[in-house]
Amino acid sequence: MKYFKYILVIFTALILTGCSVKYNFTGAGKIDAKTFQVNYFQNNAPLVQPGIERTFTLKLQEIIQNQTNLNLTNTNGDLLYEGEITAYNITPMAATADQKASQNRLTITINVRYVNHNKEEDNFEKPFSFYYDYPGDQQLIGANLSSALDVIFERITQDIFNESLAKW
Repeated sequence: MKYFKYILVIFTALILTGCSVKYNFTGAGKIDAKTFQVNYFQNNAPLVQPGIERTFTLKLQEIIQNQTNLNLTNTNGDLLYEGEITAYNITPMAATADQKASQNRLTITINVRYVNHNKEEDNFEKPFSFYYDYPGDQQLIGANLSSALDVIFERITQDIFNESLAKW
């Protein structure tokens, strides 16, 4: 009986290590690349908020580094992300009785060009957009702006990751 347990443990270990299916918790499938490159995203929006292009570029690099084992490079990456911020809009969403905005919405749109040098059929150019609602009596400056950008960029970068690497 003692030998049977040892044989069962060894057999189970061999079965589990012999499986060729790789599982991960990020949703990314098998990536046939070793490096990625994120070029600086220019801010071409008609309404310009200084500094958001740098913040977005860093957030996109961060999500790819955190959810894959790809190495970031400045040139000749197997995967290339580039594009521009095309819209930064603040619009009133609800009005009060005295015709003032009681809620505003910040919407940011980013046009992304993705190039996979190893698998050309995965290439795309596509806009990604998300929004953040905030009270009409607040201004988007300082911590309020940082919170809004965190929410918007987290969603947009995850959408870009899903479109390019997770194939969702």
